[in-house]
Amino acid sequence: MKLTIKLIDRLGSLSGLISGVMLLAALIMVLIEVVMRSVFHGTLYVTDEYCGYVMVGITFLSLAYCLKEKGHIRMTFLQRILKGRGLALLEIAALTVGMVLMAIVTWKTFWFFWEAVEYRSQSMQVSNTYLAIPKAMMPLGCGMFAIQFFGEILKCVESLKNEDYSALIKKDEMDFEGN
Repeated sequence: MKLTIKLIDRLGSLSGLISGVMLLAALIMVLIEVVMRSVFHGTLYVTDEYCGYVMVGITFLSLAYCLKEKGHIRMTFLQRILKGRGLALLEIAALTVGMVLMAIVTWKTFWFFWEAVEYRSQSMQVSNTYLAIPKAMMPLGCGMFAIQFFGEILKCVESLKNEDYSALIKKDEMDFEGN
């Protein structure tokens, strides 16, 4: 089980890395566009379109990394009440709901992507980009998010086995109560 958790965490880190590279690519594209417009009085024509596609990729691919790093906004009022085994079971229940929902979203976005493949949809911009390429980011990112949910569930199961619940408690830097 530890090997599976480690593999899933690496996959989540990879999705975060890909998101970062995509963000860097968008930044470079915008900088080139600024230079083209101000110095050469021209344009790349595709910067706006491709930056939109990259933003979709960044959004969906960063979901798994954000979950792995416990970066999503959470309602923690029950976590403050529950301790130990109860906290682990609550986490498993919440993560299972998230995993099931993301599996459904992955399925739906896959068919959204597949429709673009079947019909060979192209953008109406100058680039005529095949829309299956940017649409692929949605099921890919959602699928990785669902897999990361599964990895987090495995971590909770591992903490139940070892009776070590310290990994489930995330201290906030803003926690003035000392809890």
